[in-house]
Amino acid sequence: MTSPQPVHAWDEPEGIAPRGTLVVLPGRGEHGGVYERFGRRIATDGYRVRALADPSPDPDAVADQAAKLLRDETLPGPRVLVGSDTGALYAAWLAARGTPGLDALVLAGLPTAPHALAATPDWETELDQRTACPTHRGRLTSDGAFRRGALTDAAPAELPAPDGIFVAVLALHGADDTVSPLSQARRAYRALPGVELVSLAGTRHDALNDVTHRTAAATIVLFLERLRHSPSLAPIAVPEDRAVRKDLA
Repeated sequence: MTSPQPVHAWDEPEGIAPRGTLVVLPGRGEHGGVYERFGRRIATDGYRVRALADPSPDPDAVADQAAKLLRDETLPGPRVLVGSDTGALYAAWLAARGTPGLDALVLAGLPTAPHALAATPDWETELDQRTACPTHRGRLTSDGAFRRGALTDAAPAELPAPDGIFVAVLALHGADDTVSPLSQARRAYRALPGVELVSLAGTRHDALNDVTHRTAAATIVLFLERLRHSPSLAPIAVPEDRAVRKDLA
């Protein structure tokens, strides 16, 4: 087992009571720092974010790190695992193992095949498959720690058996994801009864860091607030029928 990688951390603003903790598991080729924009935005709403390394090279080491964070009583609950790409599969695996302290899962860009791509693409092609966001494209291009071509790495096993996951699950998936097409993701998520699957229009594989990153973050915050309000995820903001609104006008 290798030495644990540094944990990237973003905390709530000073004077704001913490509302929960998110532990992020990156995908192939990524590292925790890739989620800086996501972490800062979620932290602004009062949630602490801890981003780990890509689990693929050493799953046991990263799993141990994640488990320790989920058991850390100094971190506020609810405690949620957020996985992107292969990180989503590892997050589901940790949930199926009954990892203590875990209250919910957020799975983004779930891989749907052992090998997402048949051959290593050139950088521009890989970048196009990952994201259309100019800011994130620039971040990945200039990031020396990001491993290019990783999307051809073998993904871990498919989602665990649904009867092994007992926490709430929010799934985010790009409608324009060519690495893991939405139609295949829908089929994969049928194995998880009760999962909330949200597709993001105009979004590619990096669902948390694409052009709809604000909508992705807002969707997650709404999910977290419902989780805090009720373990059954009872709605808080409820759209009223248009006819009722007319009657009230």
